[in-house]
Amino acid sequence: MSTPSFWDDQDAAQKVIGENNALKGNVERMEKFQAEYEDLEAMLELAQEEKDDDLFHECDKGVEKIKADLEKFELELLLSDPYDKNNAILELHPGAGGTESQDWASMLYRMYTRWAEQHGYKVEVLDYLPGEEAGIKSVTILVKGYNAFGYLKAERGVHRLVRISPFDASGRRHTSFSSVDVIPEIDDSVDIEIREVDLKIDTYRASGAGGQHINTTDSAVRITHIPSGVVVTSQAERSQIKNRAAAMKVLQAKLYELERKKQEEELAALRGEQKDIGWGSQIRSYVFHPYSLVKDHRTNTEIGNVHAVMDGELDPFIDAFLRKQIETKTEE
Repeated sequence: MSTPSFWDDQDAAQKVIGENNALKGNVERMEKFQAEYEDLEAMLELAQEEKDDDLFHECDKGVEKIKADLEKFELELLLSDPYDKNNAILELHPGAGGTESQDWASMLYRMYTRWAEQHGYKVEVLDYLPGEEAGIKSVTILVKGYNAFGYLKAERGVHRLVRISPFDASGRRHTSFSSVDVIPEIDDSVDIEIREVDLKIDTYRASGAGGQHINTTDSAVRITHIPSGVVVTSQAERSQIKNRAAAMKVLQAKLYELERKKQEEELAALRGEQKDIGWGSQIRSYVFHPYSLVKDHRTNTEIGNVHAVMDGELDPFIDAFLRKQIETKTEE
């Protein structure tokens, strides 16, 4: 950072600053843990000398807090996969069911936005296609911040909702599904060859929630990668050039993920493994009726307060999934 040419490349400079701030944050947190530990030691000595039950109680509370904070910090340090530290591109697609499923997708969109805000991440909407009556047909967001992908990769899969439908006049119970796809944003250091001849680029007029036109020019961009069939869109910016650049970044990330999955499948075949590496499996159920419960089917983690989860309280599920993943790697 002290070199004269550091600011010549703004994007590269911001990346280094982000890594530096994260490392400084780790050091500062370790120093804080050390200070808290020493304070607890002093408090315990005083409690023993004074035989003060209230101080013993305060010590117990302090120990529980520092244990919880250390476990969370430990998990952050264990996020060591190549792209864990990257920004995350998150896509939501409702399943069959029309308005009901589209409303469920919009509820998940709000849930992830709340979670990101609570963790100090920035959220950029890259593409938003509203439902005809309510909810959304699809949405793509970029969650920007250190370890965003490392955490959100735990959310890949199909999410199931059970509730009394507000769109059913008879008040019947409905089951809805929505898929969540999460891939890391790939920087320029990863070489993904994309030939212009392989692209079909369409432009159209961008629209916002509720079908309102957010501008009157054909600024939205849809790019189809013909060899793979991958389609990406971007309409968040008023500039067609900026939307094209954003769409190309998403396309680059998707093509990289396709190649990674292909390599995993080939490796699994060589090992003779029957490993499900797809994202289509149901990972979590959110039950609003006849009882209140959110259950993750991969780790059996359960939370009874479904409304807290919908307000962004996802950490217990993410924590359990990542720890299970780390344990599996350690066993292998």
